Amino acid sequence: MDKQKPLLEEITPYRWRLPRDYTPGMRVPGEIIASRKMIPHIISDNTPRQVANVATLPGIIGASLAMPDIHWGYGFPIGGVAAFDLDDGIISPGGVGYDINCGVSMLRSDLTLNEIRRDIPKLTDALFNQVPCGVGSEGRIKLTSKDFKRVLERGARWLVEQGMADAEDLEFMEERGAIEGGDAGRVSGRAHERGGKQLGTLGSGNHFLEIQVVEKIFDPAAADVFGLHQGQIVIMIHSGSRGLGHQVCDESLKVMLNAARRYGIELVDRQLACAPFKSPEGQDYFAMMKCAANYAWANRLAMIGLVRRAFSDYFRKSWQKLNLSVVWDVCHNIAKVEEFSILPDTPGMKPSTLSAGSPVKDGDGRTIDKKLCIHRKGATRACGPGHPSLPARYGDLGQPVIIPGDMGRASHVLVGTSGAADISFSSTCHGAGRVMSRKAAVKSTGRTDITQKLRQRGIYVRSRGKWTLNEEIPEAYKDIDEVVEAVEGAGISRKVARMKPLGTVKG
Repeated sequence: MDKQKPLLEEITPYRWRLPRDYTPGMRVPGEIIASRKMIPHIISDNTPRQVANVATLPGIIGASLAMPDIHWGYGFPIGGVAAFDLDDGIISPGGVGYDINCGVSMLRSDLTLNEIRRDIPKLTDALFNQVPCGVGSEGRIKLTSKDFKRVLERGARWLVEQGMADAEDLEFMEERGAIEGGDAGRVSGRAHERGGKQLGTLGSGNHFLEIQVVEKIFDPAAADVFGLHQGQIVIMIHSGSRGLGHQVCDESLKVMLNAARRYGIELVDRQLACAPFKSPEGQDYFAMMKCAANYAWANRLAMIGLVRRAFSDYFRKSWQKLNLSVVWDVCHNIAKVEEFSILPDTPGMKPSTLSAGSPVKDGDGRTIDKKLCIHRKGATRACGPGHPSLPARYGDLGQPVIIPGDMGRASHVLVGTSGAADISFSSTCHGAGRVMSRKAAVKSTGRTDITQKLRQRGIYVRSRGKWTLNEEIPEAYKDIDEVVEAVEGAGISRKVARMKPLGTVKG
């Protein structure tokens, strides 16, 4: 790398290019979405190195992308997005992460802060007692081996079929709560064992269940479509595939490392272990990943049912009368096949992919509709208006994007834009992103009473783990408002509403 050149070249005030000569072997440039204020920390964290490493993988298209919540991850950076050609490209567990389909569900309600301000501590206690949380926590749903197989292949739909959830809930979940092609027969006995007792559980770490109030509306028209208004109580659930997803990832990484050698894939980092997408190893992982993703959707919908029960019992009203309905459910860690219109001169494209029958999209030049394997690791899909995956209610507006922050400041609802398809393969950030490791966070707190400190801010917290609150202090995360400013400034999503935490449950 030329030491006279800047590490990152500014494309726009919120988009930065990592040139292809940053490191040998890069097939495409890198691109990081961030504000100028955020760049020094991103560079000091050395995450551009991981962005560059991803750019060396076979079949990558366009650029190796990173969102403003980027931080160091396993192989791929957390906050990373990468698209791969199905014929020449790869699939990598490190590009999905250990917690497959870690994601967020958000519920609206007809309750307002003025009505229930004094109830927040008791409501939080009710949620803490209703929803199992913490390391190794077990759920109340008892699954036979046959039922467990159906959960892995049918996801959230299984809960609806069993009468545990409402069919309308599926309309407002990404992929309607299940991605086709999961094959439970490929999932190991150990993964079955770890996931069999955890359906309907929150877990630990950065997972949370939170009562929030809509503090500010940025886009009244969009907020109205999403059913949100200022002063309204909403509930956010952040969790994933629990031990099942971790086991699938762990086992697959070992297989993929051997596969990379077998197929002659040179890895600049062993953590980028991968296999050609269409190889037996690649398709095995893809099928198992889908099972874990389906489990995560079922897991969050099961917890939605528990949240509804807690509120219903507390207020002695049905959840329907409280209007505890799903705004949206998004996943953060996943690989999916999606179709995009690609220009012939897109980096990573080969002449052989430009067939004579390629469709003409506009007068500026020929583009092709191409299916790609999109890896989103700590990144959220952000489809714009008219996307075929959206329910009718949101079709003219775009996909809701749920962005959780830390437990002491705020979370956001955004909406996807048409421009995100060209800039980021319809992707945006997934949260605030850590700036401090868990160990460093615990060390920085000393003997501080985090519970009392948050209560002074008007936030009531309950936690199962001894050190969870210390690990998850607000200071361990980037400012969510700055992260959201960057994705809006880059044009990949637009602010709709800001929520303030009132009561938080942690594992």
